[in-house]
Amino acid sequence: MSESKKVVLAFSGGLDTSFCVKYLSEDKGYEVHSVLVDTGGFSAEELKAIEARAYSLGVKNHATISKTEDYYQQCIKYLVFGNILKNNTYPLSVSAERIFQAIAAAEYAKEIGAQAIAHGSTGAGNDQVRFDMAFRIIMPEAEIITPIRDLRLSREAEIEYLKSKGVDQEWHKAAYSINKGLWGTSVGGKETLTSDKYLPESAFPTQVSKTEQERISLTFEKGELVGINEVSYSPVEAIQKLSEIAAPFGIGRDIHVGDTIIGIKGRVGFEAAAPLVIIKAHHTLEKHVLSEQQLYWKEQLANWYGSLLHKGQFMEPVMRNIETFLADTQNHVTGKVHLTLAPYRFYVEGIESSFDLMSPVFGSYGEMNNAWTGDDVRGFAKVASNQVMIYQKISELNQ
Repeated sequence: MSESKKVVLAFSGGLDTSFCVKYLSEDKGYEVHSVLVDTGGFSAEELKAIEARAYSLGVKNHATISKTEDYYQQCIKYLVFGNILKNNTYPLSVSAERIFQAIAAAEYAKEIGAQAIAHGSTGAGNDQVRFDMAFRIIMPEAEIITPIRDLRLSREAEIEYLKSKGVDQEWHKAAYSINKGLWGTSVGGKETLTSDKYLPESAFPTQVSKTEQERISLTFEKGELVGINEVSYSPVEAIQKLSEIAAPFGIGRDIHVGDTIIGIKGRVGFEAAAPLVIIKAHHTLEKHVLSEQQLYWKEQLANWYGSLLHKGQFMEPVMRNIETFLADTQNHVTGKVHLTLAPYRFYVEGIESSFDLMSPVFGSYGEMNNAWTGDDVRGFAKVASNQVMIYQKISELNQ
């Protein structure tokens, strides 16, 4: 194989992608160009360390592409608008970011004229499908190479191979696999491989250090979080700041059980303090300012949107249609939401909004009415019950 044949490798710096660099460059003769796509999960120091590692392994070139703002504007924003929690639990932390990383890697491969694109996914999870789909949609002419999946390698086999290539690093496997991004952190370990065990306290990346209750106020403008405690932020900054405030309470931890793209059940732990607080606060504000039918149809389409996103179908055109609908529902979702945070829990105290439909001008639920009379209600109830009354009478006559 020609030395000049370029392959772009979606690189994380972990064991699997380290193996891929050596295998593709030294065994298969590719010119390897590694790319790391940052969706809000790396510090500047971590990015530098990963770049240094890539070059030490022998890549021709390493690129770091920041997609955090795009990730928010093109995806997270709509997860908030839709109050999307997979199976009423999981804020799609990894599901959402993987497709953005895959798209960016494919676009980079196209930009530099690569003949192939590679990733280090195994054959046992969802990410392999998300990467393959994005690569094929963005650059269908490119060969997709997946060494770990194709060779069906164990971790031990990967380590032995890297040792044989003179790679020197810490081979100790961490007890838990951590994947951090702007919209939450996934946590995988021995407990998530079972059906009956919960992750221990030590498994979560943010340990509980706050023990006294704390009251906060979140400001939303047209559905987007733009302020915390009267301080204005960009939406991305607000998510990061809220995570700093809420995560030390142990808020946002859970285990998601769901259906994988490949047809088996899977469990994943996660820590997503900001997403869960934002979605709960946003949904509460919506219940005050949106109509019954807006709330109903939002829920139906949002569930559909989240399911398609989880399955790697972000580029399906119908997703843009759903986003248009979700965005259009947010015109009145402006106001403040007051919450109390405490160890391992939080609750919404209430909201303030000029669009609040609980206006006392029209009446107070269970107490008084200003916009209708008792006779109005009698007539409404009579008409509304007519069909079922007739159904019951006809049933009785035919018994």
